[in-house]
Amino acid sequence: MDATLHEGVVRVGDDARQRFYDARGYGRPLDGNRIELAPVEAAHLLSRGDIDAVDGMDFREFLAETGAVLSFVVYKDLRDRGFYLSPARAAWPGVDDDVADDDGVDFVVYPRGKGPTDGVVEHRMRVTGERERVAAGSLGDVVLAVVDEDGDLTYFDTDSAPDVGGTESYDPPTGLDADLLADRVVCYESPDEVYERGFYGQRLFGRNADDGPLQLSLVEGAYLAQRGVLDVDADAVVGLARDVEGDRFDRRLRAYAALRDAGSVPKSGFKFGADFRVYTDFDSVSDLSHSADLVRVVTPDHTFAPRDLSLDVRLAGGVRKRMVFALTDATEGIDWLSVARLTP
Repeated sequence: MDATLHEGVVRVGDDARQRFYDARGYGRPLDGNRIELAPVEAAHLLSRGDIDAVDGMDFREFLAETGAVLSFVVYKDLRDRGFYLSPARAAWPGVDDDVADDDGVDFVVYPRGKGPTDGVVEHRMRVTGERERVAAGSLGDVVLAVVDEDGDLTYFDTDSAPDVGGTESYDPPTGLDADLLADRVVCYESPDEVYERGFYGQRLFGRNADDGPLQLSLVEGAYLAQRGVLDVDADAVVGLARDVEGDRFDRRLRAYAALRDAGSVPKSGFKFGADFRVYTDFDSVSDLSHSADLVRVVTPDHTFAPRDLSLDVRLAGGVRKRMVFALTDATEGIDWLSVARLTP
């Protein structure tokens, strides 16, 4: 069976509708028994021998002509896993207009056993190579399929509305005596509850100490000073922090405040290579569970190198945490993005 390439789609006649669209969910129907295929669908049928040629081109020549190799790798993998999927093209069965207009979506994937006409979508999928940078703002509610240099696939599920709230409800006292030192704030006479109930700071005399001064990070110190909890100049804390971290500090402070205000408890994520580790189910330090999230703060126009994204997600998964990114420029709101490995 031969086919023709016309204006970016492949047209097939004979009994193509029955063989490919009706039976196996390829393409979209035209008049009679003809169908239209996206290049990646045609490439898959060429690789299977279901189509002999497209305008005389075999599989090798067709891939070179259309440049569909990355999409083909993902398409074939999902087909082999038992999924039907449609290229995100306007007027393709199962593809809504908003998806067809979205440059960040390459495929619409249906649940196993379902197809384009069933009205159920499992995943909206975007395809990229490991060397292509991906805008953070383009992720969320899509699955990112990364094809690495060996042709292996990694799928990342991304969510633009992760719940970052927690159960902490402690209100610390105000006017606590504190000093701004080299790169931290030390509070000398804080009630034990500031540490035990609020999990602010660490004991200056070591984690095994039952009492004594608290050492607070600059982000904790700025947050508490701005709310009158510490008797230290908030502007001085922020100024020192900017000298140490630059503009990055303002973004971290914005994310820290948002997490605290949502009832979560953020602490330093240094050991995990992140900005914060976050406790969402928190009552007291004495009854401390594992932190739930790792948070990295980035700018709204941040672009991910897939290799770096893979490192973050792999590390978070390895320590049983969720990887969350806070997209903020510190003067506007925060867009939250969670990313996790997915096995389709």
